[in-house]
Amino acid sequence: MEVIPAIDILEGRCVRLYQGDYSQEQVFNENPVAVAQQWVEQGATRLHLVDLDGAKAGKIVNIKVIEAIATTVSVPIQVGGGLRTQATVQQLLNLGVQQVILGTIAVEQPQLVQQLCQEFPEQIIVGIDARNGLVATRGWQETSAVLATQLAVQMQELGAAAIIYTDIHRDGTLSGPNLDALRTLAATVSIPIVASGGVSSITDLLSLLALEPQGVTSVIVGRALYTGDISLKEALRAVGPGRIQDIPPNIDFSAFA
Repeated sequence: MEVIPAIDILEGRCVRLYQGDYSQEQVFNENPVAVAQQWVEQGATRLHLVDLDGAKAGKIVNIKVIEAIATTVSVPIQVGGGLRTQATVQQLLNLGVQQVILGTIAVEQPQLVQQLCQEFPEQIIVGIDARNGLVATRGWQETSAVLATQLAVQMQELGAAAIIYTDIHRDGTLSGPNLDALRTLAATVSIPIVASGGVSSITDLLSLLALEPQGVTSVIVGRALYTGDISLKEALRAVGPGRIQDIPPNIDFSAFA
């Protein structure tokens, strides 16, 4: 399973929010580029960037920071937050971003998602951010009437390469991932599912690894990396590709199935 460090950018700084609440931000580093280099040095094979200003504004705001990271690190990066036009998607891909993450327009403009999936095959990921099973949009400031599973099926049909599923109530809380929701989503679609939100420990990662055969192929980890609750190196040893032999012998893996 791929462990993907998250770098959330607000006003040019690396921050974490609590349940997506912009009034509950915690600044972890003033230099997101240095953070990106740190995670790569520790073994990250991919980085997950979110332009929080962009998510709220509906357009990319921290483009210079994203460009600096894309030109500095050697691993693929995926970017989300405020991507609502073909021009913005094209701009990011031109900068060297490998994949872009669409959220709000998946609900509001599915025909545009289909167009982008056709134009940029395998480079379009759809982020489904759910609050009580319903999809949230516009930087999590609004909640739609669309079920997460319903949107996932539609996006798969339109050609999305993968789904990033975030349980908003767990995001930034270190309360553990929503395994039931991930199981349901993985059983609903056949494209890869990326888990996001609430991961707090190696035990949480192992519980997600048990879902890998069902289609949960990756996990995004944010706050736990920044607080030190999870060491990226230890996480990669425990659940990274080909690393299952490194799981501590005292852990009963069957308990997570």
